[in-house]
Amino acid sequence: MNSGQRILGGGVQHVLDYLRRLQAESPAFFYAVQGDNGSSNGNIFWADATARMNYHYFGDSIKLDTSCRANGYRVPFATFTGLNHHAQPVLFGCALLFNESEDSLVWLLQTWLQAMSGQTPVSITTDTDHLIQMAVAHVLPETRHRLCKWSIIRETKEKLTHVCQTHPTFETEFMKCVNGSETIEEFESQWKSFLERYYLTDNEYLQSIYSACRHWVPVFMRETFFGDILSDQDNDAKNTFFNGYVDASTSIQLLIKQYEKALTIWHEKELKADLDSTNTTPVLKTPSPMEKQAANLYTRKVFIKFQEELVETLANPATKIDESGTITTYHVAKFGEEHKAHTVRFNTFELTANCSCLLFEFSGIICRHVLSVFRAKNVLTLPSQYILKRWTINAKTGSGSTVEEYRLELPSNSQESLTMRQNSLRQEAIKFVEEGAKSIHHYNVAVNALKEAAKKVAAAKKKNADKTLVNNLVNGCNQVVDEGDIDLADSGQSKEEKEQKIRELTAKLESINQQSEVYRANLLAVLKDMEEEKLKLSVKVQNARLSLKE
Repeated sequence: MNSGQRILGGGVQHVLDYLRRLQAESPAFFYAVQGDNGSSNGNIFWADATARMNYHYFGDSIKLDTSCRANGYRVPFATFTGLNHHAQPVLFGCALLFNESEDSLVWLLQTWLQAMSGQTPVSITTDTDHLIQMAVAHVLPETRHRLCKWSIIRETKEKLTHVCQTHPTFETEFMKCVNGSETIEEFESQWKSFLERYYLTDNEYLQSIYSACRHWVPVFMRETFFGDILSDQDNDAKNTFFNGYVDASTSIQLLIKQYEKALTIWHEKELKADLDSTNTTPVLKTPSPMEKQAANLYTRKVFIKFQEELVETLANPATKIDESGTITTYHVAKFGEEHKAHTVRFNTFELTANCSCLLFEFSGIICRHVLSVFRAKNVLTLPSQYILKRWTINAKTGSGSTVEEYRLELPSNSQESLTMRQNSLRQEAIKFVEEGAKSIHHYNVAVNALKEAAKKVAAAKKKNADKTLVNNLVNGCNQVVDEGDIDLADSGQSKEEKEQKIRELTAKLESINQQSEVYRANLLAVLKDMEEEKLKLSVKVQNARLSLKE
């Protein structure tokens, strides 16, 4: 163990034993130790099956949080997180960083990417550490890199405490400049005026964060998807997966317990949000068919955000300013704020529109400006290209091209491929059970389908076994026929010897068939147990609802 590990004592071994046990229980569990390759760093990374599958659905934008070490936590805990379809934090992996050299951070990102089957994110948000920036540039060169805005704001307050105390409006003006700028030109102008107002033109710290403004000021990031649909207050750096579970006093012995607790709590929150989204109807504020459509498609939190944009169209009329072929250009502005108008280009033939505010590109939620143009052009329902599946109630369903693409992305490495196939089948089976348990009719259909599927799997295995035996006979394969065996095609072989060899091969084939039947029976037993557990859970949920109503 290195010095960092020695300080934590036997807790590191406790974590390693825990990870080995989880991997033994689930082949889809992934963990790696940097020291296993001969290094003395000993950094540890892990991701469970749920994290890996969630990344498949919600891995478009991620956050790497390594602030625990910088903030003096006892445990150098690092996390990869994102947002699920309810805009809740979702975990994509964890690490213990005993060494934060550039090589170690490169190893961490490469190992995490391997666990995620090489699927790179669209965007990543990290701390401002220079080594992390270099590691991201090395491992994820095509991914848009954003520095954590809240870390920079917090650091600005700390470094300019004397200015904040002398000028009470300083913080408000700074936030307005950073968050309130609608265009790059507006930000540049406001930043210059801000520095002059507080006589900070020569301040080295402000010069340094300005030089990096394209990596943290929102107006520069809007052309890239980051999934930020929450308000700044809700989207604060405190809104993390382990907030309230891991803090500066958490020991490495307590870490695993808190890790499991956080997983359980967030899983329960997701289930509750799922139930709210599927079993309750939101209050509609307009007679628009588009609002009703969105209420049926989006999760509750995302629908509320969409509804806000839709209602705002009433105060943001669209004014046509140009028309050329199939393209019509509009200015959309709030009453009395025409100087802040946004430009929307609408394609009549394709029913597509793009807005200068870039809200859809940044968050995946269509903006009020485009919706206002849709109203003017009598577009009554949302075109499919403006409905991001990752924000819908069915974000994690296995239907459609998403699953097919995922199957194609399974790694070629035999062990990794086996792991991913098991994980994929497990997730599909769970969703199948959930659907099949919704009613007696669905249940009966599901059971019959499982029986039919089991027969097909057994037939496929038998076919493969038969094919293997035939190949062995033709090619003299040593896997079935030993070197000492006599080739059936040898003209010098007696009839009795040939018949004996056929009987031996037939017996082996019968043995394989019996094994297939055992596997089929085991599969049906497992799925039946899952169905029974789901039915029990459904009953408990129904009883809980009834008790709440009472």
